[in-house]
Amino acid sequence: MRRRLIQSTLAVVLVVIAVFGVSLVIVETRTISNSAQERVESEAVRLASIVDSRLFGAQQVDAEVLRDQVTQDRYYAVIRIPGEAPIEVGTKPAGEVISETASGEEGETVTVQEPRSSVTREVGRTLLIIALVALLAVVAAVLLAVRQANRLASPLTDLAETAERLGSGDPRPRHKRYGVPELDRVADVLDGSAERIARMLTAERRLAADASHQLRTPLTALSMRLEEITLTDDPDTVKEEATIALTQVERLTDVVERLLTNSRDPRTGSAVTFDLDEVIQQQLAEWRPAYRSAGRAIVSSGKRHLEAVGTPGAVAQVLAALIENSLMHGGGTVALRTRVTGNQAVIEVTDEGPGVPADLGARIFERAISGRNSTGIGLAVARDLAEADGGRLEMLQTKPPVFGLFLSRTPVRKGLGNDEEPMVR
Repeated sequence: MRRRLIQSTLAVVLVVIAVFGVSLVIVETRTISNSAQERVESEAVRLASIVDSRLFGAQQVDAEVLRDQVTQDRYYAVIRIPGEAPIEVGTKPAGEVISETASGEEGETVTVQEPRSSVTREVGRTLLIIALVALLAVVAAVLLAVRQANRLASPLTDLAETAERLGSGDPRPRHKRYGVPELDRVADVLDGSAERIARMLTAERRLAADASHQLRTPLTALSMRLEEITLTDDPDTVKEEATIALTQVERLTDVVERLLTNSRDPRTGSAVTFDLDEVIQQQLAEWRPAYRSAGRAIVSSGKRHLEAVGTPGAVAQVLAALIENSLMHGGGTVALRTRVTGNQAVIEVTDEGPGVPADLGARIFERAISGRNSTGIGLAVARDLAEADGGRLEMLQTKPPVFGLFLSRTPVRKGLGNDEEPMVR
């Protein structure tokens, strides 16, 4: 591309030089020739007037007198006076000459000649100057063409490298512009594509990390159930454990679907009105074996028969994340308490552990933020799931730690407004 730009620019300049240069040479040659002819004519008239004045004053007219009046190295003059021999002044030129004759009032004639070679030399000098100017124009055109070619070709090469880098899996936008609207438009498109690909890759990595984290504990619990089935011969126990295992498999399927849906569009939700008691009891039944193995307890209390608007599976995942967080980082008994504030249903999860450091409390829901070398993903995923259904997850207290899940609720039905039976199991 650089070579083509340079060649095309040089061709245009050469055409312009050829057209205007030839015309200029012709004009200058004619101008110099006419100017030489006018000089010779002027010189002849001047000498004729000098001879007239001397003849009119009866003064002597000879070569010695006129020698100082003629530029001998340039002109040759012949003065013819009636009745006298011709007077020659200067050196007679050889070859072609430019000649002009002027007549005086006393009948004399003055012929002035100039060698045409002087005109040729002047034309040659003019042509040399024109050729030098043309050469400078060509050099300037080449330099300009090289500069323009680099200005256009270098960005194209840079954009090609950006596209190749983007195709090789490096989606970082460069945000580099070149001052050429068309090239800047291409750069904008490539940067936009890079940002979209980066978002897609981030979402895929985030989905993989979230799925790994969210499925780890349920799969462990499911494995424990299956081990209990293999170790018992009681048909009733096998049936009960198998039923619970099937329920956990269904929940795992729901977890995967929720993660996929939330990764594609976090605002997409399937909120319905549901009973919080069912979700809480489900979580108690699932996590009790793990807490029993750790020598700890998990209980629930608060308002019963409380309805909320949301996705049961998402709410279950949020509670599971909070319960797992208390199991890993907390201590003592974990309590789930339900209450109502305004038009919202609140599920509080607390434990008797040391709590969360003050400097960590404000960032507890950020990804990769953890106080004890964990992944830092669980609470971030829980917050995203809560917000996807229009709810919110907050840390209400750091010591002891109290997390609050806020959900919209339907109007409280009559007869249930003061029901505060505990749900301790």
